[in-house]
Amino acid sequence: MSGHATRSGEGGQAVLERIQVSVLPIAGKHTSSTLPTTSAPSMERQDVDITSKQKKCTGKEISNTQRVWTSLVSGAIAGALAKTTIAPLDRTKINFQISKQPYSARAAIGFLTTAMRTEGLLSLWRGNSATMVRIVPYSAVQFTAHEQWKRILNINGAEREKPWASFLAGALAGVTSQTMTYPLDLMRARMAVTLKAEYKTLRQAFWRMYKEEGILASYRGFTATILGAIPYAGCSFFTYDMLRNLLSVYTVTIPGFSTSLICGGIAGMVGQTSSYPLDIVRRRMQTSAIKGQHYHTVTSTIVKIYTEEGIMAFYKGLSMNWVKGPIAVGISFATHDTIRDTLRKIICEDT
Repeated sequence: MSGHATRSGEGGQAVLERIQVSVLPIAGKHTSSTLPTTSAPSMERQDVDITSKQKKCTGKEISNTQRVWTSLVSGAIAGALAKTTIAPLDRTKINFQISKQPYSARAAIGFLTTAMRTEGLLSLWRGNSATMVRIVPYSAVQFTAHEQWKRILNINGAEREKPWASFLAGALAGVTSQTMTYPLDLMRARMAVTLKAEYKTLRQAFWRMYKEEGILASYRGFTATILGAIPYAGCSFFTYDMLRNLLSVYTVTIPGFSTSLICGGIAGMVGQTSSYPLDIVRRRMQTSAIKGQHYHTVTSTIVKIYTEEGIMAFYKGLSMNWVKGPIAVGISFATHDTIRDTLRKIICEDT
């Protein structure tokens, strides 16, 4: 009997030990003192660490100074890459915007062919140096200003709940960047529509404008530009953020480069279509002095264009913009987000 009882007791004790072992991982910190020190951390703790690191890598826990400089750098690179890619199409578009010649695909191809034959292939990028001088600070300021305005308006991650605030952040970013870089945009337009002999360098272009037209000429067309920047930047940033936000919600994934490229392309088409008539007005005002035309105010320019050329003149070259615009804006948005996130990931891994 005693031997049988002993064996039963030992069997019961073994069962209790097996139950205790199976319960220990669930018990957590209450049984940590009985576990070996070499045991792996719990999955719950690992998940918390990964989530925390991901938040840092997406910029949610880095300093505002780090947000600013990473956005400035990525915005500058993105703008330069996008504008260089579509520079020949941009020069062609500006040429038709400021002339009374009707736009057509055949006429656009003819302009490109003539420019290459008379001035060489690189002439298609004429004015691109002025574009780079302008677009690098412009794009850097615009992306940085947009992020800061979103922070000020408290709409980060709440684009769907605050659509008008999201539009306002984009519009304010456009106004901020245009105000700071407008004279460079004016010189870019002038260099794009003149022969190399007229404006050989950006410095020469500025000096000649100052001598012949005065210092105030550097802001000719500024009002039309700001009026156009509000719908353009507002619609572009709003559409891009909304599309990415919706994709993140319904696909439960963070959009990659190709997805951002498509979202940016759609955003660019929406933004440029909404502001294109004012883009025509500002180009006419910017280049009026070198073309011997007189466009002094926004209102008089609108009336003059409508009277002499009709309503369709305000959409001259829009079809080309539907080609180059989505390409440029898509590249710009996707490149900016990719470089920005990479820089912030490096920062978070070093901290």
